[in-house]
This record gives sequence, structure tokens and C-alpha cells, in this order.
Amino acid sequence: MPMTAASMFWLDNLHDCSLDRSLSIPFDRYRLSDEHRTGRGISISFHFSPQLSDAFLNYSSLNNITIEQLILASYYAFLFKLTNGENDLCIGMNTDGRYKEELKLIIGMFVNAIPLRCQLDSHWSFYHLIHHVQEMFTNSCKYSYFSLQHILAHHLNASKPAFLDIFFKFQSNKNANSKNEVMIDHGQIRTISASNKIIENEIMSGVDFALIIQHDLKMNQLSCTINASLDLFNSKTIEKISQQFHSMLNQLFLSTNHDHMKKPIYELSLITPDENLLMKSMNNTQVLSPSLTSIHHEFVNQAMRHPQKLSVELDEQSLTYSELLHYVQVLSLNLLNKQSVIVGEIVCQCVERSLSMVRVYRRKTEINIICFCLGDWYNGN
Repeated sequence: MPMTAASMFWLDNLHDCSLDRSLSIPFDRYRLSDEHRTGRGISISFHFSPQLSDAFLNYSSLNNITIEQLILASYYAFLFKLTNGENDLCIGMNTDGRYKEELKLIIGMFVNAIPLRCQLDSHWSFYHLIHHVQEMFTNSCKYSYFSLQHILAHHLNASKPAFLDIFFKFQSNKNANSKNEVMIDHGQIRTISASNKIIENEIMSGVDFALIIQHDLKMNQLSCTINASLDLFNSKTIEKISQQFHSMLNQLFLSTNHDHMKKPIYELSLITPDENLLMKSMNNTQVLSPSLTSIHHEFVNQAMRHPQKLSVELDEQSLTYSELLHYVQVLSLNLLNKQSVIVGEIVCQCVERSLSMVRVYRRKTEINIICFCLGDWYNGN
């Protein structure tokens, strides 16, 4: 095995990488570097919907990319959004050590953990990210035999390799069904077995967050399991994260003509359908109200609805709406027919305060007469 070439690859691949810097995943609690791990963990599993599985597998087949590479690219896009835009993402992955065809049938344990570093640009499309991850993954697997101890020997300043806390795993077998499965449907998680959808146990002794994708070759269906440490996460947080991951996959693979794959990855959304519906309902501040009309139109409408009600009142005198409307019409006809006032002109009058006091103002196509008395004569009653 070409150890020199492998050593140079990993040295170059991890150049300027802060191996002891943890990704800023939305933890509920933070742990000190020397804090004891309880080993308690939480696990949630769900099937991809048949439509999503078919779309995912078809895309992999038609674009000459393995399912593992495609889901890894999706994982990086998800971590990019989950960490609020971190563009240097380094995670861990276990390999079986059988990087060559002639080694696949050898009996024995050759497991090795390797770092998978992806330096991405937020303006890349998902198409671009896929090809970048495909190249990175292929090269990393080519030198996966180089032991983790030798890889870390190049980085003596890294007291604790943080990339081992965020893991990725892909499994392909003839029966990948779990005893504890849930189906995510339109952003909701619903149980499809008698067991609980979230399991708390002691499976997380050394990993903070892990994504495991299983491909059931018999059913040709994909499923996902997310493991997380209870030292850092609450159950509700992991449940929400699983919904967000499923929602993002739907955006990418079930959109018309894969529209979201063509957009910059920073435009991907982690908002679930339920959250989107809630935001729309909260932002719906539109209030239905009657269309606005001019005062003279409202006056005529009021006169038609309540002709006998008092419209204006001054001392011992008063006029009903029908009477006031009659006098307004008489004055308007007098101005138009006898005083030769042209429609659109402004007519000014100076009169003593009385029931006869009127104000005339210009409209585009008609002369409107508004009658006033003391106070507001139009009160809507």
C-alpha cells in the first residue's frame, strides 16, 4: 500500500482544518472538554416516503452517483443550514477497510475511522455540491486504509479530534427494517409500529450526533436513523431536526424539475410544512373591510337607508336626511342649470351659520354638495 501517497493526501486534505473545533449544531446544552460523558443517547428512525425513495434512487441511477455519495451531499447541505452557514464541515465515517475489490472477501476486522472534510461555497448549487462531494469521497476512500492514528499524527496540536463527534454511516442490506420505525408524512412524525418512535438508551458513548442511512435492497426503500447524545440534546430537539432533514430532502428531490437543486444552497429552507403553515396564519393580518367611498356617497346611502332620521339640528330647527338630500339636489341643479357652473369648477360661498350652510368642492366628473351644521352632521346613525 502506498503509505507516502496516503500520508501526503491526508496532510493536504486537512491543511488549515481546525480538527478540535466542534460544529455549531443547535445543542440544548454544552459540555466542557473534560466533562464526563454519561453514555445516554436518543435514537429516532423513520422511513423515506415511497415517492422520496423512488426520486432519490432514480436520481442516483441516472446521474452516475452512488446512493452513499448522494446522501452524504445531502447531509453536508443539511449541516450547512443547521450550523447557520458554516462552510468548512469535517465529520467522521467508519470504513470497512476493503477499499479494493480483491479485499472484499477477506475475513477479519479492518474498520478505520476517517475524516470527511467538505469545504463548500454558500453560492454553490446542490448540483455543484454533489460533484464536489463525489470527488472528495472517492479520494478519501482511496486512502481510507491509512490509520486514524497516522492521520492525527500530522496534527499534534489538536488535543481532541472533534470531527469524530459528528458521524455519517450508510448501510445497504436485504432487510434494513428497524423494530422502532416512524413515518414522516408532510412534516409530521407518526408511529407505524407498536414501539415508541424515540428510544433512549446507552448507545452514544462516544458520538454526539450521527446520521445513519439504510438501504433495504429487498424493498428498495431508504430509511434514516438519527442518534444523538442526551448529554447535549433534548428529545424534542432531535425530533424537530429529523423533520427538518426530511423537509429539506423533499425540497431537493420532489420539487418540479429539481428546481431547488439549481438554486444556491443558502436558499434551502429547514422550515417544516407545519411551521410554514403557522407562519402564514400568523402573518395573515389582512382584515376584510368595506371599500372606501367619498363622504357624499355615504351621505346619499345614509339618506336612502334612514330617510326619516334627523340629519342636522340647530336650535329649534332640524332636517331629516331625505329633506337635506332634497335641498342639496335643488342647489346642485341651480348651480348647473341657472348659474352655468361647469362640472369640475370650485364654487365658494360665504353664508351665515344656518341650516342652509353648504360647502361645494370639485370632483372629476360632478359637483358634490356637502351640507354642514354645528359639529359633525354625518355620524353614521
